[in-house]
Amino acid sequence: MGNVGLLYVGAILFINGCALLGWVRGNGAVPLNVFVGLLQVITPTYLIFTAGGDADVVFGASGLYLFGFTYLYVAMNTIWGFEPTGLGFFSLFVAVAAVAYAVVNLVTYQDYAFTVIWLLWAYLWWLFFQLLGRGRAQLTAWTGVVAAVEGWTTAAVPAFLLLTGWWDALPNAVWALVVLVLTVGGFLLARSRLGSLSPATAPATA
Repeated sequence: MGNVGLLYVGAILFINGCALLGWVRGNGAVPLNVFVGLLQVITPTYLIFTAGGDADVVFGASGLYLFGFTYLYVAMNTIWGFEPTGLGFFSLFVAVAAVAYAVVNLVTYQDYAFTVIWLLWAYLWWLFFQLLGRGRAQLTAWTGVVAAVEGWTTAAVPAFLLLTGWWDALPNAVWALVVLVLTVGGFLLARSRLGSLSPATAPATA
């Protein structure tokens, strides 16, 4: 179930990235934020209640709430127009937590691929903090690029490979390198296609 949730994390990161880029307009991203947010709250709750005290399962499920609460927060902000700084500082919390999850994946589980993935997520949520918590509107387009690219490279594609069993075809360390190269390559390609955007100069488009 965690891998199913990860697949739809990829979908909503892509949609929210498109919203920040101005391609999804108005409240068009709200329904999927609600659907995926609820999924990422219900799924870990089920996994924890059925874990039978397995600490590894509980730890793995706990990280899903970070995503679920973020997407529900985004939906509520869009619907009711809440001040965005609350979501911004929650994003800072998520960014710090993501670094901690990366460390545990590396030290405890030797899962190099998800160490890289969690660090990439930490970078994305740090951008959300800068954009929403610090009011740095010039990061709007760049944050959209990072969200849209990471939706595919850190979530949708790994989830599909895990669901099909193809993830086991390569060593975990190789997948870590593949994810990193594809993600950074996606950033560079998107930046070149969108007028040489950079974290310092990206124009606000949403």
